[in-house]
Amino acid sequence: MPSPLTAPHLSWYLVPPDLKDLLWAAAVSWQDEAQADRYIQQAIDHPATSLDVLVSAYRYFFYRHNDRMAQQIAQQVLALVAEAEDLPQTWPALQPILRQRRTDPPIRLYLTAYSALGMMLARLGEVDEAQAIAGRLQSVDDDNEFGAKLILDILSPQEDDDD
Repeated sequence: MPSPLTAPHLSWYLVPPDLKDLLWAAAVSWQDEAQADRYIQQAIDHPATSLDVLVSAYRYFFYRHNDRMAQQIAQQVLALVAEAEDLPQTWPALQPILRQRRTDPPIRLYLTAYSALGMMLARLGEVDEAQAIAGRLQSVDDDNEFGAKLILDILSPQEDDDD
């Protein structure tokens, strides 16, 4: 693993130095997938792991196309944000809160993770659930900032222009 001096430019990242080193090591080991995966797993298993680390981990696995791991960790992120923000569990109760607070950083994180979850489910072939997530996102995001329209466009059958 890199020395603690390897990742000093990550000063904006509010996690302990040894966790920064693990995340940095995963990034610089990107070409060696097995090694990078070990560093990410160590970061996830670290006793001081945090929401920031889990966000990094789900993004790592998302871009690695390890959608099952990304899905699992994104769901943890959603649960942690929901708990911290005391969000309701049912969509009818949650929707107005997300719409009203969509510019608040924790809610933006929630919506981003939810959108990523929709994309991961789509890649896993769970089309109905991915469409449901995209539809829910679309109902709270008039500007399509979180990609719901893209997910729906990808998952919706297109009419062939040659007909």
